[in-house]
Amino acid sequence: MDYLKESPAVIRDYLVYLETIMGRSPRTVNEYYLDLRTFFRYILQKRGLASPAAEFSAISLEKVDLELVRSVTRSEVLDFLVFTARERPKHHKSSETAYGNEVRTRARKVSSLRGFYKYYCDKLQLVEENPTKSLDMPKAQKALPKHLTLRESLQLLESVDGKYRERDYCILTLFLNCGMRVSELVGINLQDISDDRLRLLGKGNKERMIYLNQACLNAIEAYLPHRITPKAGHKNALFISQFGQRINVQTVKALVKKYLGAAGLSQKHCSVHKLRHTAATLMYQNGVDVRTLKEVLGHENLDTTMIYTHVVDQNMKDASNANPLSQISPPGRKKRPQEDEE
Repeated sequence: MDYLKESPAVIRDYLVYLETIMGRSPRTVNEYYLDLRTFFRYILQKRGLASPAAEFSAISLEKVDLELVRSVTRSEVLDFLVFTARERPKHHKSSETAYGNEVRTRARKVSSLRGFYKYYCDKLQLVEENPTKSLDMPKAQKALPKHLTLRESLQLLESVDGKYRERDYCILTLFLNCGMRVSELVGINLQDISDDRLRLLGKGNKERMIYLNQACLNAIEAYLPHRITPKAGHKNALFISQFGQRINVQTVKALVKKYLGAAGLSQKHCSVHKLRHTAATLMYQNGVDVRTLKEVLGHENLDTTMIYTHVVDQNMKDASNANPLSQISPPGRKKRPQEDEE
């Protein structure tokens, strides 16, 4: 990871703790690294500790030490959040702003800073004042997840064809029935399947068991005789690419995009992750309670799963508005003869 080479010790020690002790994924740790790097570059620039001629993305972190960490104030943290909202999107196009500094991104930056200072203030007790204490998280309105309808899901499955149709059909079937993440799917090994149960390795290397319905079992059974002979080092992988290696995330994304187009669903702006939303929505619509759905999807918090209850509410609202009588206004009141006389 970049942070092992580029971070000063005070940042690197925290990130190593996240990955090795807390079990955070390398991708998550790298996001924390980018957030902390941006923050301390801002502090160095604001305090005049960086060269005035230096581009923001080129500011070195060599001056970031424990003393600097201790000296950061709450006002500087708040100023940084204003900076990320107003300045960075306008003037900088680096990897740090690849996802845009919208409310969700600012909330992640707050989370990164809070975790960093909690580590040094509470756990190690090397910093006395926590500038992020009681700092409110930016609020964002949660968008309803896009998903396919049941009919569109069937269209997608019917579109599968070609040399690797058994494999691709199995992949789509698992997505639409199990709601797994793409990283979980590509990580499946043959030994992870036991009768009608499947072991998945989710975020933060957390394992969970899910059950395979008959459609999934049938798809796996139909695929295995056509499974490409794997090369050494890839023999345990369930899904094998045309090159004899474990299939990767980009290949899966590409094949999903291809079949969405073949099914005439490309206008839905759907993606491999939307298939996860589709599975969750269909399960909830057909009677699965949110607590069970939380376990199936591998969500850490129930609040994350609750978004699917709003999806159903929106579907009901759309159904009501789709009625051709929905726009009719009541007629004006007709006057009776005695009212005219009055």
